[in-house]
Amino acid sequence: MDETVIDLASISAVVFDTDGVVTDTARGHAAAWKHVFDAFLRGRSAPFDIQADYLRHVDGRPRLDGVRTFLASRGITLPEGAPDDEPGAPTVHGLGLAKDRHFLAQVDKYGVAAFPSTVALLHELRHRGARTAAVSASLHGRKLVSSAGVTHLFDLVVDGSDAALMNLPGKPDPALFLEAVRRLALPASRAAVVEAALPGIEAGKKGGFGQVIAVDRDGDSAVLRELGEHGADLVVTDLGELTVRGRVLPWTT
Repeated sequence: MDETVIDLASISAVVFDTDGVVTDTARGHAAAWKHVFDAFLRGRSAPFDIQADYLRHVDGRPRLDGVRTFLASRGITLPEGAPDDEPGAPTVHGLGLAKDRHFLAQVDKYGVAAFPSTVALLHELRHRGARTAAVSASLHGRKLVSSAGVTHLFDLVVDGSDAALMNLPGKPDPALFLEAVRRLALPASRAAVVEAALPGIEAGKKGGFGQVIAVDRDGDSAVLRELGEHGADLVVTDLGELTVRGRVLPWTT
């Protein structure tokens, strides 16, 4: 099979991660984390590095898991704190809240854009009868999809609010992706996952999805290799490289 094809003879639905796949917000998340962590790390450790730290320890994870994982990589332990901590307080919740505040301020100021190639792919999939879902570890996943003006291109959205209500673990656990296909009434083997983060690629592989597609928009060869090593069936630098083949036929168990 052509490595850049989504074949609708075997795939009936495509589940898209949101940040960096649907919405051009991954850089905003990374910048917000750098703003918060650099302030915290001053006098404690080297500055936060987007390539070395964000992509490996934070990207794709629920916010608090990202704080814990990154701090652990620096040998730093903080008290958990609570959801009502002051943003920026030296706790896991405090740093997470500071990041959230900074990121949302940027969203409110500048808005959110969807990637044109993703929008084109969504239109093509739906025209050919495929179901589509957006998944985000962020509590604000629905807001981002709505702000980008693409809610109508998805059958459903599953985000961090759902994860919190249902007590679902974050990526690399496949729970969020599996919840999406459960709501679509399809087995994971009949769905593809499109991701831009290593934990999400791992989640798609662990969840038994029929196809795992990785997007590396910067085209970094090291990242491309690592995405493939973590279980991606194919890696592209833009979703415009994908071809959709066939149509979705009625499927029953």
